[in-house]
Amino acid sequence: MHRTRIKICGLTREADVDEALEAGADALGFVLYPKSPRAVSIARAAELVARLPPFVTPVLLFVNASPAEVRQATEALPQAVLQFHGDETAAMCDAAGRPYLRAARMAPGFDLLDFACRFPAAQALLLDAHVEAYGGAGEVFDWSLIPPGVPLPFVLSGGLNPANVTDGVLRVRPWAVDVSSGVEIGKGVKSGPLMRRFCKAVHDADQRLCT
Repeated sequence: MHRTRIKICGLTREADVDEALEAGADALGFVLYPKSPRAVSIARAAELVARLPPFVTPVLLFVNASPAEVRQATEALPQAVLQFHGDETAAMCDAAGRPYLRAARMAPGFDLLDFACRFPAAQALLLDAHVEAYGGAGEVFDWSLIPPGVPLPFVLSGGLNPANVTDGVLRVRPWAVDVSSGVEIGKGVKSGPLMRRFCKAVHDADQRLCT
């Protein structure tokens, strides 16, 4: 049985980190993009990551950060996986010397298979909606745009919430799912009940797939 992994992104508060862990998240994301309403500093990310137990993965999200900024973050949080969400090339991602996810902005005409081939060292692709600003802005993209035979594991993102994530897992069969605004009561302020409902919906979908 495949278990869909769960990443909750955009954590900014200790209480939300604790509730995300209680809900059953496998990974927690911390946004190091200053223009994001969910942005935290490297020092703040380190404080929040210190609350994580073993086997829960911290993920640091960057958008077109300089090599020096990435290096500073990885030195402070050497256990973190990186997530590149801007216009970074494969060479820029690889230069960090850390495991990473590469975000793909899904839209009609986007060639995901070609994109995947350009990032062979990525641990996974994170599939998000294509919007004018960086990030998915809480919008769902057309899941039928995902072609068969993607050569890397992929993380389904973009507008997921407790009401639609079961359908997403059943239809798309992702390696993992990623949620941010779908479990919030305000930008960067998570809801414990919503995070628990989201994780339960993912687990319920996995159970349906194995019956």
